Amino acid sequence: MGLDLQRQLRRIAQCLRMEQVRHAENLQSSPVRAMTGLQWHRRSFCFSAFASVTSLLFPDLLWPANPLRAGWLPPAAEDKASTGRSDSSSKNPRAERLQSSVKFEDVTKASKIEFILRNSVSPQRYSIETMMGGVALFDYNNDGLLDIFFSNGAAIPSLEKTGPGFYNRLFRNNGDGTFTDVTKSAGLEGVGYSMGVAAGDYDNDGFVDLYVTGVNFNQLFHNNGDGTFTDVTEKAGVSGHVAGLGKAWAVTAGWIDYDNDGRLDLLVVNYLNYNMKTAVLCHDRGYPAYCSPDDFQGTPNILYHNNGDGTFTDVSTESYMSKYVGKGMGVAFADYDNDGFTDIFVSNDTFPNFLLHNNGDGTFTDVALEAGVAFTGNGKTVAGMGADFRDLDNDGLPEIFHTAMFGDTFPLYRNLGGGTFEDATTAAGITPLTSRFTAWGTGAFDFDNDGQKDLFAACSEILDNADEVAQRPFKLPNLLLHNRGNLTFEEVGAAAGPGFTLPAAHRGAAFGDFNNDGKIDIVVAVLNGPPQLLMNCSQNHNHWIILKLVGVRSNRDGLGTKISISTSHGNQYNEATTAVGYNSASDKRVHFGLGDADVIEKIVLRWPSGLTQVLTNVKADQILTVTEGRN
Repeated sequence: MGLDLQRQLRRIAQCLRMEQVRHAENLQSSPVRAMTGLQWHRRSFCFSAFASVTSLLFPDLLWPANPLRAGWLPPAAEDKASTGRSDSSSKNPRAERLQSSVKFEDVTKASKIEFILRNSVSPQRYSIETMMGGVALFDYNNDGLLDIFFSNGAAIPSLEKTGPGFYNRLFRNNGDGTFTDVTKSAGLEGVGYSMGVAAGDYDNDGFVDLYVTGVNFNQLFHNNGDGTFTDVTEKAGVSGHVAGLGKAWAVTAGWIDYDNDGRLDLLVVNYLNYNMKTAVLCHDRGYPAYCSPDDFQGTPNILYHNNGDGTFTDVSTESYMSKYVGKGMGVAFADYDNDGFTDIFVSNDTFPNFLLHNNGDGTFTDVALEAGVAFTGNGKTVAGMGADFRDLDNDGLPEIFHTAMFGDTFPLYRNLGGGTFEDATTAAGITPLTSRFTAWGTGAFDFDNDGQKDLFAACSEILDNADEVAQRPFKLPNLLLHNRGNLTFEEVGAAAGPGFTLPAAHRGAAFGDFNNDGKIDIVVAVLNGPPQLLMNCSQNHNHWIILKLVGVRSNRDGLGTKISISTSHGNQYNEATTAVGYNSASDKRVHFGLGDADVIEKIVLRWPSGLTQVLTNVKADQILTVTEGRN
């Protein structure tokens, strides 16, 4: 085929792809702008013909695996898309099963949450602008209902929160599906250009505290127990400064009791050695663009040890944490080798990942290379973003899953035991589902309560002008990967509701049960737009249990507790953590889906203190408070 013809075909294909994206956005903003049936058929014919040819000639172009998900097909054509037949009475058993399996409703408007995540996008395209969007789900007032915290940006170039539009926000759950903005009365407006958030009760007083990461300020907010918070950053000694660098650009953080002393310590994950004063404007194919992380050096992460008196000590040097200089974006915790000490996974951006083995003596060793998680199975680094560290095949060994960018796939590392992992991305069916997506937030939760943890990914391109630069849409739909039960996954977002079909500039995501009905809900931050509050309204009869842990000798939140349950269907495993996904914090309570089992034969809890606690014959469908050492 001649070069001119190739160019013409590419131009037409790109035009069609852009028209597809524009129509999806039109539907989102105004349904009345939907096309007529004749227009649909004409455009569908063009799309099918050119997609078939150009997908062979130009595999780097993004053609959606499911046109319905990308907003290409009209609502009336849904039956045709799912069945391949024009007869609307024809049924597709697989589509019907997926539709009945898991369903979400976007209840953002009904929730009365009014919040816009503002990044102050500038002509200079500072790298910080595309990296924000943290969310925390936690019960700040101990009324049994999950509240929502959003981090927010600031003015550029001052990096100051110059008005209420830049305030971080706290929304109190009213228990009736609505939320009330209590930011000002709580004292959580914040300062500086904020990025992420970590939630944990660091002083064991029974109230969850917040640590907010940022570009120019990190803040520790102590929960006073009366609906207010106090900024204790300086007193506690956790400002996020790195020797020789000053205040590091911190993307995320997480609470971990790494030495099992009953007090939560703090890991701060830093990104690039980046200075706005010396930053230059980068270009991609002639267009202004955010600079590649390859253009900057990384920064060491910080480990703060909890002294038990409201202060922390920077132990980054003596713990060897400062030895490992990366470009961290995601952090997740789990005891992957069952030695009783919580280990750390850090997903790095275009840099080898870290698997920091807890040596049990206050030090950590990066074993990512020998464990098989530093690179993908073909020896590549990827643009690692959000991460989760959970057992996905119910064998008692936690897997690692993290999101990445277009062309990378989202790696899944299967835990083989003995301290080793294998890249199971392709075997799990994830490669074709994710290679054409970029995603940020993620989480591994059993969304349909069938006893298998599924995977969620909050998707969006990095560049806000990706349409021009890379001929790919900036806004993308979220992904929902259903666990078939044999460590293979299928994408079911198309059947999960409109919240999974309309594209947006998604960033961080957090997970928990808003209405205490036993089904895991999702909140997603959206860049320069309102968040998505996705309520799980799946209509099945599967059972569940949620465990609220209260540590006595262990930390009050019970973070790091390893839990196994036994039912008539076998065993499941989970671990208490709030560090989930990209710069976000999820509910500290531990959820299990039980399928049709209405009784749990045995629950075994292995607390960080070393205590093993056993509960037997526990009824399903309840939120059960478990206090360490008390049955």
